[in-house]
Amino acid sequence: MDRRAFLTAATAGILLPRPAVPAAARTLRSDPFTLGVASGDPSTGGFVLWTRLAVDPLGGDGRGGMPARDVDVDWQVSSDERFAAIVRSGTATARARDAHSVHVELDGLEPGRDYFYRFRSEGRLSPAGRTRTTPAGETPLRFAVAACAHYEHGYYTAYRRLAEQEPDLVVFLGDYMYEYGPSGYTALAGRVRTHTPGKCRTLADYRMRHAQYKSDPDLQAAHRVAPWLAAFDDHEVENNWAGSASSTGAPGFARRRAQAFRAYYENMPLRRGSLQGAALRVNRRVSWGTLARFHLLDTRQFRDDQACLDGVRAGCDDRLASDRTLLGAGQWRWLERGLRGSPTRWNLLGQQIMVAQRDYKVGPGREVNLDSWDGYAAERTRLLGALAGTSNPVVLTGDAHMHHLAELKADFDDPDAPVVARELVASSIASDGDGYRDRTWIAEALQENPHISYIDQRRGYLMARLTRDELSVDFRTLDYISRRGAAARTSHRLSLPATSDPAARTSTAAPPA
Repeated sequence: MDRRAFLTAATAGILLPRPAVPAAARTLRSDPFTLGVASGDPSTGGFVLWTRLAVDPLGGDGRGGMPARDVDVDWQVSSDERFAAIVRSGTATARARDAHSVHVELDGLEPGRDYFYRFRSEGRLSPAGRTRTTPAGETPLRFAVAACAHYEHGYYTAYRRLAEQEPDLVVFLGDYMYEYGPSGYTALAGRVRTHTPGKCRTLADYRMRHAQYKSDPDLQAAHRVAPWLAAFDDHEVENNWAGSASSTGAPGFARRRAQAFRAYYENMPLRRGSLQGAALRVNRRVSWGTLARFHLLDTRQFRDDQACLDGVRAGCDDRLASDRTLLGAGQWRWLERGLRGSPTRWNLLGQQIMVAQRDYKVGPGREVNLDSWDGYAAERTRLLGALAGTSNPVVLTGDAHMHHLAELKADFDDPDAPVVARELVASSIASDGDGYRDRTWIAEALQENPHISYIDQRRGYLMARLTRDELSVDFRTLDYISRRGAAARTSHRLSLPATSDPAARTSTAAPPA
C-alpha cells in the first residue's frame, strides 16, 4: 500500500479500527480528535508530535467543548504504517490550562526514515500521520513552501494538492490564520465561508479561530503527510503589527500579543521551549543532513515600527535610516553566526516578507511596501552582504499573495550589480480568493522591476526538489478556490545549479505552462 492510500484509509478508520469500548467508559461525549494531528521540527533522532483535544471546536469559551480537567492521551510511533512495529509509545497529559494540547518531543530514533504516529484518548483513536527524521548525510529533499491561508477567501484545495504530492517537509511562512472578524478583510471576505463571530482579541478568541482553521480536512491532510517547519507573520496576532506596536494603536496590545502567541503554540507542532513567557521564539535552524540548512526568521517580534505610517508609499526617506532594524540585534547575531558557520551545501532562509526591492508604481517615481524589507533598506543591505559569503543561499518568502521569482542584488538599481541569491516567493493558499492572470499588469510590473522574472497572482504553493547539484522548483497554481476540486499545475519552473562561486550564481527557468 502506498503512503497516499495509507493516509486515506487510516483517516477513514480502515487500517486503524477504533477499539471496542463500552459507552459507559467514555467520558467524552464525542470524538476529541476533531482538529487532527501534526508533526514538526524534525531532527536526526526525532520530531514533535502534536494534537489538541476538542469535542466542539467552536465552543464559545475557546476550550473546544472539553471538560475543565486534564485528560491522558496515549501516543504511538511505528516504523510500519499498520502499526505492527511500534518503536516508541507513551502517555502525555492534555492539560486544561493549555487548551488540551499535546506536544510530544521524541529523540533517539533512526535518522532519515519515515515514521507513523497516532494518539488514543478515553477509548477513541486519532487519525494517523506520517512524519520523518532528518538524514545524517547528503540525502535529496522534496519540500513544499506555503503561506497565507485566509479561511473566508476560499477553500483549502491547495493544501490538499500539496498533500497529494507527498513532500518530505512543509515550510510554512506565516499567516496561518487571520484575526479579522467576519468580512473583515476586502470585498472577497465572506463570499465562500465565514469566520467565527468577532475579531480575535482574547485568548479564547484566538483558540477558537485556530480551531476553526484546524477543522478543515484539507489542512489536516497537509499536516498528516509530513513534518512542518512553521513561523508566524502578522495575522496570527494583528495585521502589520511591529515589535511592541499595534498597527491600530489599540490599548493592551502586549497582553493581546502574548495571548495570540500562546494560542499559536497550543495549535502548532512546536517544541515546548519555544514559548518563553510572553514571547514566542520561532527563529531556529533545522538541517537536512549535510545537504541543506533551513534558517527560519522572525520578522515581526523584534522590528522597529514601520516608517511613514505603513502601507505602499512614495518618498519615505525614513525607511533608509541606517539604525532601523527588522530582525533586532540578538537575532542578527544568531543569523550571522549560523550563516557563517553553516557546514551544509545549501542554505535556505525561510522568512515572511519580500526581500527584493519591489516598485509598485508604473512610470517615473517609486512606491514601495514599507511593511516589507523595502521599509528597512539599510538592514537589507546588511542581509545581502551576509548571504554573499554563504554557500548557495536561497531565500524563501510568503506574505505577497503572488508567486515571485527574483534576483537579490547588491544594488537593485544597477543592472550590472552581482546577484547575491535568488528569492522564491510563494503565493497564498487562500488569501485574496481565486486570484487572476492579468498579463498587462504583470508585464508592467516586470518592466518596473527587471530583477523580477516571474509573477503570478493565482493561488498556490511551491514544490521543490533539492540535490547536491541543483535546486528545482515548481510554482504550483490553481485556477480557482471559490469552489472545491481545482487541479494544481506547474505554471513556472526554476532550475538553479549549485556553485561554489557566489558571483556566478545563474539559473534557467522554463516558460509558463
